[in-house]
Amino acid sequence: QVQLVESGGGSVQTGGSLRLSCAASGLPYSSQYMAWFRQAPGKEREGVAVIYRSGSTPRYVDSVKGRFTISQNDAKNTLYLQMNNLKPADTAMYYCAAARGDSRWLTLTPGDYIYWGQGTQVTVSS
Repeated sequence: QVQLVESGGGSVQTGGSLRLSCAASGLPYSSQYMAWFRQAPGKEREGVAVIYRSGSTPRYVDSVKGRFTISQNDAKNTLYLQMNNLKPADTAMYYCAAARGDSRWLTLTPGDYIYWGQGTQVTVSS
């Protein structure tokens, strides 16, 4: 049974930092991409950052480049998202997800992801 459990969300002011964690268990080896998505009220779910579990340069959506860093622990069972210089536009529910085995390279398309966590809220105030 696959489980993805996020933690680390909270409320910060503009310019602040947060580190999200996602504890993963039961993931099949074929699920090689893990990513962070976010969804703000009234908006579509957006891919933020993706990493290849076996190792490669991560991919980021343009709006977070230079501010967010996705990483994983050596055991590859915990995914992180370090978020620096946060802006009000970053306010959203953040989800950890793992892709299906035949996904495109470093995909950030929500439809390519079949395992999802419950989400953790990030609120950035001005």
